[in-house]
Amino acid sequence: MPKNNSIKSVLIIGSGPIVIGQACEFDYAGSQASRSLREEGIEVTLINSNPATIMTDKVIADNIYLQPLEPASIIEILKNHKIDAVLPTMGGQTALNLCIQCDEMGIWEEYGVKLIGVDIKAIDITENREAFRNLMEEIGVAMAPQSTAKSFLEGKEIAQKFGFPLCIRASYTLGGAGASIVHDPKEFDNLLERGLQLSPIHEVMIDKALLGWKEYELELLRDSNDNVVIICSIENFDPMGVHTGDSITVAPAMTLSDTTYQRMRDMAIKMMRSIGNFAGGCNVQFAVSPDENEDIIAIEINPRVSRSSALASKATGYPIAKIASKLAIGYHLDELKNQITKTTSALFEPTLDYVIVKIPRWNFDKFPGANRELGLQMKSVGEVMGIGRSFQEALQKACQSLEIKRNGLGADGKELTNQSDILHSLEHPSWNRLFHIYDAIRLGIPFKTIVEKTKIDIWFLKQIEDLILLEKKIEKFHLENLPKELMFEAKQKGYADRQIAHLLRCLESEVYSLREKMGINRVYKLVDTCAAEFEAKTPYYYSTFEEENESVVSDKKKIVVLGSGPNRIGQGIEFDYSCVHGVMAAKECGYETIMINCNPETVSTDFDTADKLYFEPVFWEHIYDIIKHEKPEGVIVQLGGQTALKLAEKLERYGIKIMGTSYEALDIAEDRGRFSKVLEANNIPFPKYGVVENAEQALVLADTLGFPLLVRPSYVLGGQKMKIVINKEELETHVVDILRDMGANQILLDHFLGGAIEAEADAICDGEDVYIIGVMQHIEPAGIHSGDSHALLPPYNLGDLVMTQIEDITKKIAVELKTVGLINIQFAIKDDKVYVIEANPRASRTVPFIAKAYDEPYVNYATKVMLGAKKVKDFNFQPKKEGYAIKIPVFSYEKFPEVKKELGPEMKSTGEGIRFIKNLKDPFFTKIYNERNMHLSK
Repeated sequence: MPKNNSIKSVLIIGSGPIVIGQACEFDYAGSQASRSLREEGIEVTLINSNPATIMTDKVIADNIYLQPLEPASIIEILKNHKIDAVLPTMGGQTALNLCIQCDEMGIWEEYGVKLIGVDIKAIDITENREAFRNLMEEIGVAMAPQSTAKSFLEGKEIAQKFGFPLCIRASYTLGGAGASIVHDPKEFDNLLERGLQLSPIHEVMIDKALLGWKEYELELLRDSNDNVVIICSIENFDPMGVHTGDSITVAPAMTLSDTTYQRMRDMAIKMMRSIGNFAGGCNVQFAVSPDENEDIIAIEINPRVSRSSALASKATGYPIAKIASKLAIGYHLDELKNQITKTTSALFEPTLDYVIVKIPRWNFDKFPGANRELGLQMKSVGEVMGIGRSFQEALQKACQSLEIKRNGLGADGKELTNQSDILHSLEHPSWNRLFHIYDAIRLGIPFKTIVEKTKIDIWFLKQIEDLILLEKKIEKFHLENLPKELMFEAKQKGYADRQIAHLLRCLESEVYSLREKMGINRVYKLVDTCAAEFEAKTPYYYSTFEEENESVVSDKKKIVVLGSGPNRIGQGIEFDYSCVHGVMAAKECGYETIMINCNPETVSTDFDTADKLYFEPVFWEHIYDIIKHEKPEGVIVQLGGQTALKLAEKLERYGIKIMGTSYEALDIAEDRGRFSKVLEANNIPFPKYGVVENAEQALVLADTLGFPLLVRPSYVLGGQKMKIVINKEELETHVVDILRDMGANQILLDHFLGGAIEAEADAICDGEDVYIIGVMQHIEPAGIHSGDSHALLPPYNLGDLVMTQIEDITKKIAVELKTVGLINIQFAIKDDKVYVIEANPRASRTVPFIAKAYDEPYVNYATKVMLGAKKVKDFNFQPKKEGYAIKIPVFSYEKFPEVKKELGPEMKSTGEGIRFIKNLKDPFFTKIYNERNMHLSK
């Protein structure tokens, strides 16, 4: 059946600000869905409150509403536009909840809007735990013993009936909010009460815990002709009891027998058909008993695009969101083309001749006192994906992508050797359990003990043991006598040159030279959906060590854009936004664009964003090999946050051109001593400061600077380890803390300007001319990280004298640093005098916000300046400056109820929203100002 021609316009609901459990995978889904619908001539209207998204760009949809995700906003849209259908499956749980709310209020019916991609019955039945259980019983799908509680008393009765351990899951929440495993009856009352409070309908499902069972996921698509395809099987490395968002996952499933897979497949299809008659996508989760019977129990089904859908899309090359949106408007799978081969139909199940491994990324360091043990409630803030020809290669590449100061799994001298600490870690999973499993095997702890404590399938443990046995072989040799076959085996299993150098007791560069001499070089393979059965047309690559190279180098001028790696607090979706705009601008300038990134949640790693995508770690060895292969004109580093900037020094050393601002200028801005000399030479005020390398020096310097002091390490993002101290005891403790956690690093001490106002400016500079794109004033006082502050664009009460100083200083610094591209400068204002806190000649978190507020593609402009294609004066800047835009930080403290909700110089917010107001009398601004501002309005 062709598309439903009665649908002329569609409303897509986004997922709102980034929170733990709902991240930028929905930006990827919404962007892909919108483009897919517009290809069909359908007018797309999109609502989302997150300014740092590609999906809210006017190039993505016909009508963009950057407004709160609430019924009033929906009504406004429906009054302004004739909307035929709403697609709520691209915005996570937030969009589904809003869709249900609007349905209950009769909004869809009143305005004649039909629901596509899912139906209300499917949403209700999958979220109403009791109704879902009853339905599964009807269709013969087994579930764990469970019961619904809508009150504290009901919960107590269920616990008495089932016995412990138990799982508590709150209804209608995301990321497992309110979920917990209860072993101790003493903890049950508090956790039950918390689950009931976090559920919007005051309901929890209590079920018998299936601890130790293996967990699997299937991604499904169904069309209106009832054709169903399984896009991907995903196996959780961690057993039941760890939220799938916090579990290491592998695709395709590694330890599942084919007969059990076929049973699971049949169950998933039966489940999808039973919940409603809709065309779209589903994610189904199962538990499998860890014995020969392989009994299967259904956990849940999500009738929407999920976090795993993004992973499955990137793992297989099958664009789930794009196809799901076409199915929603009536197409059948056999009428659509496979977007990778361009010749076969979308009615097929991808075949993988490689393995992918996803590893979550946590930020526990941002939440001192947080319970770091993993459980049913998701705590990770991002993820990475490694692609390899084997599980081992993919595992090593994923570990290299994490940016946690490890060179991969093992072989870096950072192993834990205390047996009791290792055993405790195995039994109480946290962010580092994978590394401690390696340590346990290396230490000789028996498999029986490791399996007993972790419940991880022995197949995975044997794979890690095999890596350790290889390391022991390599350690017997030196650089001069290492056999070629051992070097080749190590590279095929994913070992970085740095790891091999550690085993051989030599330098990374020496290993690199040796393998080049041996002719052991990276080749690039296509992600083609069909294991090379059909020719792939989409250039989406991963590296391995074999003979045939499938990445053909063109003779076009090329630009490499370095991505921002995994999401984390301080470096999130804003940098992916900048990278995507950088790619778009470079294309407009006639360059072939090459994206390197390892984050499966992002738009930058969509198969059709750049001309060529290398899904590889943003890790020196991988980047250098791609650059040698592609021979680009240069590399853009200033869009990918600290991840890309940290590689600038090596690029410079190896003679690779950095587009835009030079490495020298980037380094001056990071080196407080050199930067302060620039400020002094230009008579620009800045707080008194000093640089120290140990606690003793810090105590001496404190006598000169005076307290309070702002203490921070160099070369970090998101205010990492930044703290205000008020006496020598606090100073000594914090300096020692930084040195312990971050090693050799210059530590900066600034005299803290108490009671100051903070502001920041973003600008574009071509080395000579400067255009200030926006000045924002923070509502919170100085001392709160800019990422955690509410801020107004333009400022709400900075006088002309202060604004003139800010503008003059911004222009002076941008030119002095020879900035070519973007620059962000942060200021403290006290007694009408403007002090410079820091300057960052790169894309900042605030650029997407200003771009959306003023409706100007500033990153696009800046990239053209970096590439030398345009000068600042060539642009016709026409910002839409109407009223004010408020930046609203969003936190995920509900994941860490034990943590004190205290803000300071270190960033803790996971995302941001935007709110437009016409004037300063708006009650929303008044409320925030009175709550958050500690100084008097002028």
